[in-house]
Amino acid sequence: MNINDVTWNEQAREKILSDADKALQEAVQEAASTQADSNRDQIYKFLFEKLQPQFVDFEPGPDLGKYADALANGEISSE
Repeated sequence: MNINDVTWNEQAREKILSDADKALQEAVQEAASTQADSNRDQIYKFLFEKLQPQFVDFEPGPDLGKYADALANGEISSE
């Protein structure tokens, strides 16, 4: 067996992704409720600080900026 063959099975992989999506959704929801008067950079920082402790080797990528922009532009409601 090659080391590249060592991977999570599909059920575990789906659970990991589902949990990560839920963490992101909860952070965005909280930002929508608490950061309404904040600018994009403040919202980005808030999201980063909420998510970073929840993941090993967290790298935010373009998604965090996308949701920070949407929140700053009022495109995501807190409902």
